Amino acid sequence: MTQQAKHNSGLRHARMRISSAVLMMRGADVWSTEIEDISATGVLVIRPDDWKGEVGDLYSLDMIVGEELNIHVEATLARVLEHSLGFAYARIPSEKEVPLWNLLGGYADKLEPFDK
Repeated sequence: MTQQAKHNSGLRHARMRISSAVLMMRGADVWSTEIEDISATGVLVIRPDDWKGEVGDLYSLDMIVGEELNIHVEATLARVLEHSLGFAYARIPSEKEVPLWNLLGGYADKLEPFDK
């Protein structure tokens, strides 16, 4: 099923709730915040107080999970909410794909309904 078909059917990749640190970088700007949830296609983070940016901006995200797992991805800002920022992965380095899928476990291939 294509991304567009999933969207039209009211399905999205399942979100896994997780509380973990993330470093967001865009140009010379850097923000430290927390992950709210993560999926196979993106991540939702708590919006930092001093954050500035626009939908479509490209960020580098360093997600630090536990003591030993650091997943670095490039992600596009997909939505801005009052207290959260939603990112869609733009590029996952090949060496980070397996650690990300292992982190997601059963959530990697699971779909869930969402409100359009």
